[in-house]
Amino acid sequence: MAKSGAQRARNLLVWLHVLSSVGWLALALTLCVLISYGIGAEPGLRLAAFRMAEVLDVQLLQILGETSAFTGFMLSALTSWGYFRHWWVLTKFVITLAQLYVGIFILSGNLHESVRAAEAGGIGPAVWLAVASALMAGGFAFQAWLSVAKPGKRTPWTPPGKLPAAPVSHVYAASAVPVLAFALGLFLPWVTPLLMLGVVLWYSARRGVKLRVAAG
Repeated sequence: MAKSGAQRARNLLVWLHVLSSVGWLALALTLCVLISYGIGAEPGLRLAAFRMAEVLDVQLLQILGETSAFTGFMLSALTSWGYFRHWWVLTKFVITLAQLYVGIFILSGNLHESVRAAEAGGIGPAVWLAVASALMAGGFAFQAWLSVAKPGKRTPWTPPGKLPAAPVSHVYAASAVPVLAFALGLFLPWVTPLLMLGVVLWYSARRGVKLRVAAG
């Protein structure tokens, strides 16, 4: 049986989400290995390991993390799952926010500090970075289990009825946003996260208002 347009559009967005999430997990494990190796290595190798981890973080992990989070949030906003209707979806939502916080405010900044410390023969906050990257990878493993098992019932504040899926054009547009964001980010790096965040907040609020109006 031929796939419907809605299913093809959703599959594209799911594919982007899975691809970027697996990449984010792989990079988190890679950073954990590089940092752990550098902690016990001689100064020259330590600096090389920390610098390699820094390059991967800036050049690749941030891109994969932003894409994974954006596509995951939009899958919730565009489909019948919603954000707060099912415990397993809500749990993934909270874990993703925690991972973004760890990546932006703990890993990136402290990784730069560890590189500077390694240049002076030290290790800086590298031990905490190894722990944080391992926890981030563990969070991905747990989210993968949640997506497969879908444990728990609906949340107590779930409204009656099934949340309608968004139009196919909206799903395709969501799939195109990461490409557009990173294209603009080549010239203005700060645009990429702001554009993705703005789309998630705007679309979620817009759809929520429409659903409330329709229900009332």
